[in-house]
Amino acid sequence: MWELNRVSHLKTNNMNALKNKVQLIGNLGNAPEIKNTDNGKKLARFSIATNETYHNTKGEKVTETTWHNLVAWGKLADLAEKYLQKGTEVVVEGKLINKSYNDKEGNKKYITEVQVNELLLLGNKQKARG
Repeated sequence: MWELNRVSHLKTNNMNALKNKVQLIGNLGNAPEIKNTDNGKKLARFSIATNETYHNTKGEKVTETTWHNLVAWGKLADLAEKYLQKGTEVVVEGKLINKSYNDKEGNKKYITEVQVNELLLLGNKQKARG
């Protein structure tokens, strides 16, 4: 019983720092879309694809691709604009942001994005923090 409580306590302390943290490695689907907001901040929107490979019940190799929407602000947006292009392989770290909006027909739509706070270009050895 004491061991279980000790392990639970250790996990709780460590997990508090990781409540909303995402790390992804993938390739850009397109060059980032860059916008300057009304208050003068730069915003970069881009998406990356991550791939997972496994063998199905028939022993066949299957690769599943998942697309992730990302948003970077300020200096990271500057770097995204300067260095990122379609196909660039990146490592990103950030947090999940959930948003909702109403489409033209009035239907509620939901979107999940990763707000990037660290960006690493693979192969270029360049790292950026926001």
